[in-house]
Amino acid sequence: MAKKNENIVPLLPLRGLLVYPTMVLHLDVGRERSVQALEQAMMDDHLIFLTTQKEVSIDNPEEDDLYKMGTLTKVKQMLKLPNGTIRVLVEGLNRAEIVQFYDEEDYYAVELSIYEDDESANVEKQALMRTMLEYFEQYIKLSKKISSETYSTVSDIEEPGRLADIVASHLPMKLKDKQEILEIIDVKERLDRVIEIILNEKEVLNLEKKIGQRVKRSMERTQKEYYLREQMKAIQKELGDKEGKTGEISELTEKIEGAGMPESAKNTAIKELDRYEKVPSSSAESAVIRNYIDWLISLPWSKETKDDLNIHKAESILERDHYGLEKVKERVLEYLAVQQLTNSLKGPILCLAGPPGVGKTSLARSIAESLDRKFVRVSLGGVRDESEIRGHRRTYVGAMPGRIIQGMKKAGTNNPVFLLDEIDKMSNDFRGDPSSAMLEVLDPEQNHNFSDHYIEEPFDLSKVMFVATANNLGTIPAPLRDRMEIITIAGYTEQEKIHIAKDHLLPKQLKEHGLTKGQLQVREDAIQSIVRHYTREAGVRGLERQLAALCRKTAKILVSGEKKRVVISGKKLVEFLGKPIFRYGQAEQENQIGVATGLAYTTVGGDTLQIEVSLSPGKGKLVLTGKLGDVMKESAQTAFSLVRSKAKELHLDENFHEKVDIHIHVPEGAVPKDGPSAGITITTALISALTDNPIRKEVGMTGEVTLRGRVLPIGGVKEKTLSAHRAGLKTIILPKDNEKDIDDIPDSIREELSFVLVSHIDEVLKIALAGDTE
Repeated sequence: MAKKNENIVPLLPLRGLLVYPTMVLHLDVGRERSVQALEQAMMDDHLIFLTTQKEVSIDNPEEDDLYKMGTLTKVKQMLKLPNGTIRVLVEGLNRAEIVQFYDEEDYYAVELSIYEDDESANVEKQALMRTMLEYFEQYIKLSKKISSETYSTVSDIEEPGRLADIVASHLPMKLKDKQEILEIIDVKERLDRVIEIILNEKEVLNLEKKIGQRVKRSMERTQKEYYLREQMKAIQKELGDKEGKTGEISELTEKIEGAGMPESAKNTAIKELDRYEKVPSSSAESAVIRNYIDWLISLPWSKETKDDLNIHKAESILERDHYGLEKVKERVLEYLAVQQLTNSLKGPILCLAGPPGVGKTSLARSIAESLDRKFVRVSLGGVRDESEIRGHRRTYVGAMPGRIIQGMKKAGTNNPVFLLDEIDKMSNDFRGDPSSAMLEVLDPEQNHNFSDHYIEEPFDLSKVMFVATANNLGTIPAPLRDRMEIITIAGYTEQEKIHIAKDHLLPKQLKEHGLTKGQLQVREDAIQSIVRHYTREAGVRGLERQLAALCRKTAKILVSGEKKRVVISGKKLVEFLGKPIFRYGQAEQENQIGVATGLAYTTVGGDTLQIEVSLSPGKGKLVLTGKLGDVMKESAQTAFSLVRSKAKELHLDENFHEKVDIHIHVPEGAVPKDGPSAGITITTALISALTDNPIRKEVGMTGEVTLRGRVLPIGGVKEKTLSAHRAGLKTIILPKDNEKDIDDIPDSIREELSFVLVSHIDEVLKIALAGDTE
């Protein structure tokens, strides 16, 4: 590569522009230093060095702001424009590199190292030139921004270096890439680089073309659909169908967008909407699809209420609406406290278990109010079909979602208090097991992804606070019971019932019957008399009915004009409600032989059982009557065997069982009775009858007995104790292992009863039998 003598020439910096050798170009020059450089060049030999600024935004560039490699050019023509700018025509001569930089005050001058291209065309260069021209021709055809005349001009060039520069000047490259080409001195290397750039540009143009065709096809399809829809609209208008489905579709699309569905559910809804649009309105499938879309839109996928985490307000609401029930209230307040600390707690699954009428359902409503959540109730009594919970497949006629999804739609939020009423009343048959379907609903690990057969899209139930109610936990399958937090609500004491009647039931009935406190006054002794003589229940439903009867009779008196105000005392109660239905206190009036008072637990609370034993001459038959279940019959057999083993100790004839027939009867024969807790009661009655020793009338007892005479623990101590108190008993015999359960009994009841804890039947006999047991 030959090298010219080094020269010092004026410098003209370019902004966003680059000149290759052999190029002829017009430039507009406006900067003062650049104008001075031009004038100096015109005074000398018309030579000026052009190089590009690295940053376009710099107004007065210094040495470091310019590329070292540029082009030595000759000023061919210079013209001053009216606005003070100078238009210059320059011709590129050679590549040149700055060796030394001079600041001449009015302009910059540079000492250059000038390079000339080696234009000898060997075979390799010729091959590269042909390849470049071929690719450049293909590029021109794809680009359509370069005229075919340009190709004709370029194809006539025989010098390899000049060809590379001219082709590069026509390519849409960034300034940085153009500078890179300018800085390549070696001609072969320059040809290779320009070919590489042409190939890259060709690929980009091909891709642009494909994208353009795809967009065009999409636009054509959209225009076609729009045209067809407009035609359909016009046809429907002519037919009097107003807007047909078109308006409906756009309305449904808006609703789908605003429903806050997860992405998968949204995609399903849009897909179904597309089907709905294509299916004729007269088709039966159209209604099915529309119904499904409506369900998807109406579910509260992301709507939730904000919990009112004011623990004091919640406590006051629970205290206002419910008297007693401390465990449940405490559990709700604990949940609120944890929610306030974490703000991410999954909804608990509570099961309120207890007899009817104790306020389980109304308690769930109060929980919702205290949390400031929506409340929804679903009754599960009699549900025996799995699809009631999970919904029906959409292929069935009249298919609907299950009760859980229906409840969520009714609630309108995804975090309501959801009451599953009477969960113990579900049954199963050939249509499936609904209690098994409930496992997914009530499992905190699964219910964030609950799948309904109708909806088919997973729905999140993890924020729901489920509250179930049950009368009898025994009928709930163990796996389902395991998923719930059981809170037992026992029956109310007499004092609690009086309090509830005064503060809740009577004001409610007065309001429902259009009465005021001034028109009807029910004194406390009258309420106590209703509780004792007109109701026998664990809850307060019967008590409410009797108060309603008082209100009805009062209304009649007031309307007929007999009186303006009615006051009901205990003595006047018979006039309004008739004679007492129940005898207060079932305890025997005197000590009796062979009659023991047992304590039983039923689904409606506690109750007392009179177990009677009668002896008659015979051959040792044991007769059991009173509709006893298998467990109770076995308890009687165990008691009989125990008495036989203790015959000598009880001073009985060792062969007594061969001489007498024993009849054990539990009155109220129509009521089924079963359970092991009557063991010690049957044994005591049997021994009393055989030894002719009376049983103390004020003693009630409960406990399972073994063949060795051990007394084992039983359940339902609180309910049994309340029934004993109602019956007027004074002494309660309990198994020693049930000592912990005494704490659950209200203080007012504990003070009036005497509890005796026993571990062997001998201890029972010492307390229960009135005579000598030795």
